[in-house]
Amino acid sequence: MKFLITGGAGFIGSAVVRHIITDYKFEVMNIDKLTYAGSLDSLVEVENNPLYKFEQVDICDIELVEKILYQYQPDYIMHLAAETHVDNSINNPSNFINTNITGTYQLLEATRKYWQDIILGDNDKINHFRFQHISTDEVFGDLEINEPAFTEKSRYKPSSPYSASKASSDHLVNAWHRTFDLPIVLTNCSNNYGPFQHPEKLIPTVISRALKGEPIPIFGSGDQIRNWLYVEDHADALVKVALNSKAGKHYNIGSEEEMTNMQLVRTICSLLDELHPKLPVGLKNYEDLISFVNDRPGHDFRYAINSKKIKDELGWEPKNKFRSGIKATVSWYLNNQEWQEKILSKANVQD
Repeated sequence: MKFLITGGAGFIGSAVVRHIITDYKFEVMNIDKLTYAGSLDSLVEVENNPLYKFEQVDICDIELVEKILYQYQPDYIMHLAAETHVDNSINNPSNFINTNITGTYQLLEATRKYWQDIILGDNDKINHFRFQHISTDEVFGDLEINEPAFTEKSRYKPSSPYSASKASSDHLVNAWHRTFDLPIVLTNCSNNYGPFQHPEKLIPTVISRALKGEPIPIFGSGDQIRNWLYVEDHADALVKVALNSKAGKHYNIGSEEEMTNMQLVRTICSLLDELHPKLPVGLKNYEDLISFVNDRPGHDFRYAINSKKIKDELGWEPKNKFRSGIKATVSWYLNNQEWQEKILSKANVQD
């Protein structure tokens, strides 16, 4: 089996690449533009594996994408390439429109041509070929405290330029299935965490600032509620969906472990007290660094994912409880501070 992964140098994409090669022994072609958020350092353990190939490609370059599809001839395409940071989408929406909407359109068109020219004439590939689109729970908007979790049938109600761009890409993927019979599957996941996450995201930011003795910023009151999923569990779910789902299926993927942002930050501070007790001068504990900043515009209050469908139909459920997953994550960042600084330096150069 051959997988083509877009955005395979990103946080979730690299976890998927490592999982497919290490646990399934399938071939992987990773195409990634290598923006500030992508890092080939997250793929060191597989970079010399004969099952792994990499090409630096912008998914908006339809001619180059088509060339790779025809040469490599994948059985599965997993589309993870995306701009994802909400704050960046507020400051500069155009990158999100270009990559998440236009890029998805170009990839769909290249795939449709490949599907019609190659797959439909190949009896070995035709029954299992899938275009798998990886999206987010943020397309559904937010929930009140007592509302039931999002299901695959929840109404789309995006709040930010980021979530609106992902909602648009979801609609494109569904339309290409309905109109052109392209065999797609679509997944919407909750917040991911784990090793190799870009330092701009909440959990790495908390760890990095705490270790430097800098203020840990909390938007608004910190009462916003999120559902957290360990990235390795997400990678496992995505491969199960690719290999086992019928065309046209949608699945929500989450851990169903909800907590407020404040609870999350305090948990990380407590783990740092335990795992790295050498506090910056003048601090009694890391929690003393917590500070409140103006809330993000349009900040969603609560996300919650109902994962019953994927559990019932494909037998998937997360293996990592939040407490063990976050401890492993904090430990990883403590042992890989140089990686964080390297990524931040790359982002500063590209800015």
